[in-house]
Amino acid sequence: MATLSDIKRKIGAVKNTRQITKAMNMVAAAKLRGAQMKMESFEPYATKFAEVLGNLASRIESDIHPLLVKKEKVSRVELLHFSGDKGLCGSFNTNLFHRAEKWVNEEKDSGVDIAVTAVGKRGRDYFKKRGYDLIGSHINAYGSVDISFVNQISRGMIDRYLADEVDGVYMIYSRFLGMGKQLPTVVKLIPVEPPVVEAEEQSGAEAEYLCEPNPEGLMIELLPKHVNVQIYNAFLQNETSEHAARMAAMDNASRNCDDLVESLTLAYNKARQAAVTAELMDIVGGAAALKG
Repeated sequence: MATLSDIKRKIGAVKNTRQITKAMNMVAAAKLRGAQMKMESFEPYATKFAEVLGNLASRIESDIHPLLVKKEKVSRVELLHFSGDKGLCGSFNTNLFHRAEKWVNEEKDSGVDIAVTAVGKRGRDYFKKRGYDLIGSHINAYGSVDISFVNQISRGMIDRYLADEVDGVYMIYSRFLGMGKQLPTVVKLIPVEPPVVEAEEQSGAEAEYLCEPNPEGLMIELLPKHVNVQIYNAFLQNETSEHAARMAAMDNASRNCDDLVESLTLAYNKARQAAVTAELMDIVGGAAALKG
């Protein structure tokens, strides 16, 4: 049985851990506010950009630009995978890895080879350890990402696609749906495809865009920017999701520390009471022996 000093030492250690988890919770909450504001400001732009571009792509011939042309044989694709640079965020990184593994297995069953570009230290280490074809990695990029950095990433992927080094480009990131839900999402970046129109939407009026000078010229100008916009949106979504997951994980850890302190305090009080009772019994027994 643990002694009183052992239990007291454990209570002190758990209280120190609780202070750390509460501090990390507050730091994550502060970072979350800033990241969420940027994400919410940019997401409508990214959504509308994709909608307009998809509408244009459905109205013109796909052979006007290589990024619209779907290759006849797909033998090798590139995956841009987003993860966190740090841990202590619950199942955030694990969910992203499981989604990537599932997607990779589906592609390999179709005879497609996978090359990976990892964003985040955790993802880089994960794919390198498992022997994936790692084209490149970007670590410690969250919080300081700008459009020029994203442009470098997208330019490399576009150049590889145009040079027939890859036959398609996908990305996996965590989409922020709320404080309690972050959804790993697969998006096809290249080639750009028109959006799928649902049956309910087909019955309604279809949006019509007037383009100057012409849709073809506008499409050629916007296609590279579309890839940039989608990647930058993925950066913001994934960063916000990571902070939300870490905040929730640290909140759960703090509550667990409170429960553990309560149970250890109860065990400490029981052990102390047992020690007092044992001493009283020794005293009473000794007094009875002397009296006898």
